[in-house]
Amino acid sequence: MQEAPLQTTHSTTLHQLPQVQEQRNDGMPLDLDWVMAVQANTSAIERRAATLPSRRSVKKDYQAAWLCKAISLIDLTTLSGDDSEGRVRRLCAKARQPVRADILENLGMTGLTTGAVCVYHDMVETAVDALQGSGIPVAAVSTGFPAGLSPFHLRIAEIGESVKAGAEEIDIVISRRHVLTGNWQALYDEMKEMRAACGDAHVKAILATGELGTLRNVARASLVCMMAGADFIKTSTGKEPVNATLPVTLTMIRAIRDYQERTGIKVGYKPAGGISKAKDALVYLSMIKDELGDRWLQPDLFRFGASSLLGDIERQLEHHVTGAYSASWRHAIG
Repeated sequence: MQEAPLQTTHSTTLHQLPQVQEQRNDGMPLDLDWVMAVQANTSAIERRAATLPSRRSVKKDYQAAWLCKAISLIDLTTLSGDDSEGRVRRLCAKARQPVRADILENLGMTGLTTGAVCVYHDMVETAVDALQGSGIPVAAVSTGFPAGLSPFHLRIAEIGESVKAGAEEIDIVISRRHVLTGNWQALYDEMKEMRAACGDAHVKAILATGELGTLRNVARASLVCMMAGADFIKTSTGKEPVNATLPVTLTMIRAIRDYQERTGIKVGYKPAGGISKAKDALVYLSMIKDELGDRWLQPDLFRFGASSLLGDIERQLEHHVTGAYSASWRHAIG
């Protein structure tokens, strides 16, 4: 991670929007031999993950460039029971202008936006209206989020309603019981039907990895969801006791790499929940660069599911420009 993917001295910078550049993952027939052959060496994965925070270091202009890259990969999210139209519109305004204008101008990063805005179905139309003309897509959490235990026909209907309302991305939750009981055919069939219900909207399969028990289950669930046509695999709803972790991320992105090597199709990755510090974002980006390569450092193949992360990144960028840290309340999200 020694070279910065963005220059911080451009007079004009194109913002990083999630335009589809790769062939979409249409999936493949369920290959149970491949699924059952998948293992996960937990101790080796944990040892590798433990070294990551100390293996890469970027400073000064390079760090600022990587943090701007991280902003372009954020799904700016509000998933609270007290969400209101006003809060969602403020969030969308933040997505359009994620960092104070004078800071971005100083960095040569005018026009920078977040990757998407993620909301409950009820707020999709509000978000679509607020983001009109920006090119920023709206993602909707669906299928009985976060537990995924509502009747299946209602989960499918919910996807259709969110697509009809203008969501270009659908974050679905899988039935954890299929993984915990090893019913891979049921997981495949469920994912395939959800993918079909999304139509042209891209689908992110949330595995809720903190509830799957083992890294082997995480690896196998990742593979089955990709076989069924998931465009992204995502760690968590953000509502579980344990959300995105480095060992889980390593397990999932290696499954993505194996799938790409076998099929030629690139599938996206989204860690969500618990990533709130700029330094953590840099660790995740360095891991993606090392394990999957630079192509995955684009918003059509990588996203952070986060909100508080943006506030900390903005503080770091202000410090880079001015030499002083500001209070976190000066960088409110919504």
